Amino acid sequence: MASPRFRLSRRQALAALGALTAVSSRARAFGQDGAFHPRVLSTGQRPANGARSSGPSSWSWELIRRTSAPARLTVSAVAADSTELLEEPFTVWFGEQAVQPLSDPELRGLRLYLSLGGVLFVDDSNPASGAFGRSVRNELSRVLPESPVVRLPPQHVLYKSYYLLDGPVGRVPGPDYLEVIHSGRMASVLLSSHDLLGAISQERGGGFVLRVEPGGQEQRELALRLAINLAMYVLCLDYKDDQVHAEELMRRRGRQRR
Repeated sequence: MASPRFRLSRRQALAALGALTAVSSRARAFGQDGAFHPRVLSTGQRPANGARSSGPSSWSWELIRRTSAPARLTVSAVAADSTELLEEPFTVWFGEQAVQPLSDPELRGLRLYLSLGGVLFVDDSNPASGAFGRSVRNELSRVLPESPVVRLPPQHVLYKSYYLLDGPVGRVPGPDYLEVIHSGRMASVLLSSHDLLGAISQERGGGFVLRVEPGGQEQRELALRLAINLAMYVLCLDYKDDQVHAEELMRRRGRQRR
């Protein structure tokens, strides 16, 4: 649900910003075409790739396959200090190693993006080390110094936005909670110590790239369901004026409760 401080939706706010700044001929409201687009955040160093590079595209494909929601299969990277960051409502920041300190333009870019209603999903690809997660939390404390990282409550709508879930998992089980940074009542940053992209990344010819431990296929399915819920949360549940998939959501929930 949108913060009471904002009368405009995320998409309307970004549309207004684009009109004022004329960022480019392609600049539109947040996700104007209504499609889920899990862009990869680039910050001062090349975005993470390797085994998880197919994760965002796999995410979009699973959303299309499982729901009525549209999604982009060709996923791009976007720099934290680029005006293109403001064109879409969702961005993924993932990696295995500690990140470099953000530059002043990157800090300003992320701060503006989040203040206008953007959602950043932080996915630690190596939770056993935790170096990536710790360094990102440190940088986020510079981006939003007055907004602490807290645990996402188990009754949060994210866990029932499409599938009914008891909690998060990924390639590894991780803690039984996600973490969040709020902007008012809205979740601006969601943080995972589960390597979600590692669980959902698929090979071009089919099959998954990485093994899921210790729960195998059942655990992977739960990770995929978490990914779907995250996408639906971004697409639908935070926009009062864009409940395009509400009927399908209700049907799905009804089937699960039987």
